[in-house]
Amino acid sequence: MAFPHRPDAPELPDFSMLKRLARDQLIYLLEQLPGKKDLFIEADLMSPLDRIANVSILKQHEVDKLYKVESKPALSSNEQLCFLVRPRIKNMRYIASLVNADKMAGRTRKYKVIFCPQKFHACEMVLEEEGVYGDVSCDEWAFSLLPLDVDLLSMELPEFFRDYFLEGDQRWINTVAQALHLLSTLYGPFPNCYGIGRCTKMSYELWRRLEEEEDGETKGRRPEIGHIFLLDRDVDFVTALCSQVVYEGLVDDTFRIKCGSVDFGPEVTSSDRSLKVLLNAEDKVFNEIRNEHFSNVFGFLSQKARNLQAQYDRRRGMDIKQMKNFVSQELKGLKQEHRLLSVPLLEGFNIRESTSYIEEHIDRQVSPIESLRLMCLLSITENGLIPKDYRSLKTQYLQSYGPEHLLTFSNLRRAGLLTEQAPGDTLTAVESKVSKLVTDKAAGKITDAFSSLAKRSNFRAISKKLNLIPRVDGEYDLKVPRDMAYVFSGAYVPLSCRIIEQVLERRSWQGLDEVVRLLNCSELAFTDTTKEDKASSECLRLILVVFLGGCTFSEISALRFLGREKGYRFIFLTTAITNSARLMEAMSEVKA
Repeated sequence: MAFPHRPDAPELPDFSMLKRLARDQLIYLLEQLPGKKDLFIEADLMSPLDRIANVSILKQHEVDKLYKVESKPALSSNEQLCFLVRPRIKNMRYIASLVNADKMAGRTRKYKVIFCPQKFHACEMVLEEEGVYGDVSCDEWAFSLLPLDVDLLSMELPEFFRDYFLEGDQRWINTVAQALHLLSTLYGPFPNCYGIGRCTKMSYELWRRLEEEEDGETKGRRPEIGHIFLLDRDVDFVTALCSQVVYEGLVDDTFRIKCGSVDFGPEVTSSDRSLKVLLNAEDKVFNEIRNEHFSNVFGFLSQKARNLQAQYDRRRGMDIKQMKNFVSQELKGLKQEHRLLSVPLLEGFNIRESTSYIEEHIDRQVSPIESLRLMCLLSITENGLIPKDYRSLKTQYLQSYGPEHLLTFSNLRRAGLLTEQAPGDTLTAVESKVSKLVTDKAAGKITDAFSSLAKRSNFRAISKKLNLIPRVDGEYDLKVPRDMAYVFSGAYVPLSCRIIEQVLERRSWQGLDEVVRLLNCSELAFTDTTKEDKASSECLRLILVVFLGGCTFSEISALRFLGREKGYRFIFLTTAITNSARLMEAMSEVKA
């Protein structure tokens, strides 16, 4: 069941070093505030921190009490306060309000702010505006690589997607470049580098600059990883918008896997307690089913149930019977939904049927996020909705879920996720007039703006070129997958994974010019191959894939399968794990 790797499959690098480095650096920063101190931690840093340094380690370094950074005033009586936060404006206002309240009460304490993973100028500006800049000391905890599993690293930056792909905010590019630089310092240079996407290109160029500045560090080092592939999330929105049917993806869609673990609530544990389960390769049962199509999992667990029940019970508290119930219940609803979802994906017949299915979804007021997902999926696979459908769906949506969602539509349009088909040549005509006026580089931004307006998804054409929708004679046997399409029930090969497969096969983008053009990435695809003389044949079969803007468990499973077929081992680095709901929530102006 689990993907057995060929006996000659390359060994994975040991990423535990990254945890040690992060822990040592945090301890060093805490010790710069000697003596007892209270630590205020931002909510979304709690899970990553827990994986690096647990409470007992913090206590050893004189952290007295732990508080959550939240809107209500803090009741700490300690003389020293330390804040571990993301570089966000609201956090600065929170810290400033505490410091100013102390000043009003005539109280002096020491304050230290540790920004993770880096501090931004805007944050210091806020502290200055609030009149507390001189009262706090600022530091950075450059922790941006969390090993979630033996082959998976996450930067745990879910906001990256919205910041870059919606707001056009480039502040995290430096964080990505620094993370890549750290990896090449620890694991040797990467002989072959491929990338596609605007964000990828910027990150790559900044990373190269860092490498040049510290030229001596990796010179002469033997590379451990033979290839690195960087990819922007907006190169492939379709895959991220699909319902996941590999087991780990299904658990993520249903329960949200957070920082490598999942909280099963009372509705699953059949008791009044929740249960936190760490999901990684060390859990033998989970490791065997994580990449499987969920329809196989039920049979597998039944078979395992007898000989594993007792020890699994003791070890995890969630018994096989509960897991079986969960899978079999999900099975009923998902079979139906996945069939319907495949309708807009496959060759695009029955657009009417898909549209009326979405309308029905909206009218029944099934989850607003789910309705948006289906609209975006239809829009991208159809190169935009026809104006009549776009207006009608939008009106029905706003009437059903409320007018406060209006801004969300504007966001989805800006990101190219939900667009309206433009009449024939209007945009191109406008664009050619504008480009005649544009001669200098500074004004190049105008044509940039127009080309993004005219950005087409071209999904049909790309799908034909790359054979993303396999022609299947007879039933697709999900027990014995024949290609990466198994991660979507045999209906669709993830576009991102197919691109990676094709480029690795060719060792460049050569022969993929038409695909690159259809992806609107003509100037944004690059190959950088240096001499491979120092690279062993084992290292050349180890590939690091970097997803900027998030990666799904379906893509991870598909590439693990490809690796098994071709004798590669894939390692994944992502800004965060994503799925269709997280993608839609990032674009939404209405907070759930």
